[in-house]
Amino acid sequence: MWKELIRRFEPAARFRDPVTPAELVAAEARLGSPLPAELRDCLLETNGVETEYAVLLWGVGRIADDNHLFRTNPEFRDLYMAFDQLLFFADAGNGDQFGYRMLPGAGLDTEIYVWNHEDDSRTWAASGLARFLESWLTGMLKV
Repeated sequence: MWKELIRRFEPAARFRDPVTPAELVAAEARLGSPLPAELRDCLLETNGVETEYAVLLWGVGRIADDNHLFRTNPEFRDLYMAFDQLLFFADAGNGDQFGYRMLPGAGLDTEIYVWNHEDDSRTWAASGLARFLESWLTGMLKV
């Protein structure tokens, strides 16, 4: 399903081999929370997607590593609001990143936000992964 959706808007997309269930479990353990179901499903089809000029979706290793870094880097605590409310899975190529919203006590939902690295703002971007991909790949979503 996810590959077909992406190919509809980006026919030249390159898909990595799917993530293994063990890799998903390890990433979720490192993150301390489960991944959103739609992101898990996508990763089980492809562990990251590249386009001609950019990485469209990160692989599970980068998701775990980057989120861990953003949540634990002491320098970031002095520069930015806490990142515990976001689960990053992609970037815009300019320093801004896309992430699922995490609600305290309720976990992840399907709302996706863009974090602006220059002013530390967090702005709503899409109501789920499918809508994010369509909006980003067609240019309807701009950052």
